[in-house]
Amino acid sequence: MRATVLGAGVAGLCVATELVARGCEVTIYDPAPRPGPHGCSWWAGGMLAPFCESETAEEPVVRLGQEAADWWERQGVAVEHRGTIVLTLGRDRRELDRFARRIEGHDRLDADSLAALEPDLGGCFDRALHVPAEAHLDPREALNHLRNRLEEVGVTFVAEHGGASGATFDCRGLAARDALPDLRGVKGEMAVLRSPDIRLSRPVRLLHPRFPLYVVPRAGGLFMLGATQIESDDRRRSVRSVLELLSAAYALHPAFGEAELVEIGVDARPAFHDNLPRLRRRGDTIHVNGLFRHGFLLAPVLARMAAEAACDGTRPELMDEDHD
Repeated sequence: MRATVLGAGVAGLCVATELVARGCEVTIYDPAPRPGPHGCSWWAGGMLAPFCESETAEEPVVRLGQEAADWWERQGVAVEHRGTIVLTLGRDRRELDRFARRIEGHDRLDADSLAALEPDLGGCFDRALHVPAEAHLDPREALNHLRNRLEEVGVTFVAEHGGASGATFDCRGLAARDALPDLRGVKGEMAVLRSPDIRLSRPVRLLHPRFPLYVVPRAGGLFMLGATQIESDDRRRSVRSVLELLSAAYALHPAFGEAELVEIGVDARPAFHDNLPRLRRRGDTIHVNGLFRHGFLLAPVLARMAAEAACDGTRPELMDEDHD
């Protein structure tokens, strides 16, 4: 089968990977030559954390998200299986108890057990949660790895859409609102810091009733910081949000105050009203969209379902419309 994929973000690359695995001849249309800061996938945290997401996410996110780490490893992407640490500042201790009641699969830590996992945090916090079954990856490395593998197996990347051949998979994110008018943008702002004085081996979530923070370690002393979730597709940076983001990082560990500010970024994630992704078939086109903040967590399973729908004629769980 010949297939056309529109968009080379995490959704498009995952869909193309699943199609190639089924013997399809794939062409990908994307105006950008390589993954980069133009796409919201570039600014992802890379947390494969279905259990932590269960605090607010619907059940399918938790259940289906548990497939993600194995899928990425099967593609040859490095995945760190160290779990997630969840913390609160002293004045927000009730937030940790509330969070613990809403998720499963966690262990409670005191100062000593936290220090055994993350020595740089042990002297700052006297209680925490550890969610051991979660994992994380470097999104930028993952995107480039998928892109390179697809090129190696003969997938064609084209900058301009000159017409579809065979089945079409529309993975354009917010750009697909011309066909999916109920998509909305959810703005997120993030920063990349470099600090040789902080050593973390796993993602850390700092709970706050108004401004929660996540910190994800990367190679070379880099840390991805993210927090904001604003109902907007405006990609302009907000001074207030960036200041709050950096202040929250400083509250997590004072050494972040001396860190190098490497990048500040903003993206607009595509989402539907319930923040669940969807497949929608319109004639020969299957729309793959609405990943919200779960791009690297749910793109693999959504891609699998899209490929099964096209190649095997199944109606996947996440297909909410099917108009031939």
